Amino acid sequence: MYKTTIEPRVSETDGVGHINNTTVPVWFEAARNPLFKLFTPDGSFKNWRMIILNMNVDYVDQIYFGKNVEVSTWVKRLGNTSLELYEEIHQEGRLCARGTVVYVNFNVEAQKSEPIPTHIREELEKHLYESPEEQ
Repeated sequence: MYKTTIEPRVSETDGVGHINNTTVPVWFEAARNPLFKLFTPDGSFKNWRMIILNMNVDYVDQIYFGKNVEVSTWVKRLGNTSLELYEEIHQEGRLCARGTVVYVNFNVEAQKSEPIPTHIREELEKHLYESPEEQ
């Protein structure tokens, strides 16, 4: 699994006193940076490979300003040209949000999906998700 620590900002806090729900997808995406680097090592948008197809978020508990959150990212499913990630946000040991996202390895210049290269697939396989039922 990939882990990222995020320090909530005042600007992400809403009038009810908790982190706004629009912030959670941004935090999930921020935690995907190591994956983006696998597919596009130079970070160039001209060579960008990961195109999002679908995203789902479940809000489980409130998140508050002043306490760091930890975002965990796993590879849930690895297809020929696509991958599905499973993500969780925890604050003070509480599960606060979870989600899934599907990306396709896409060649922008050719405008078509392409198989995930073997060296990337091997790295992604190190981060496969095991559900509690599988453990």
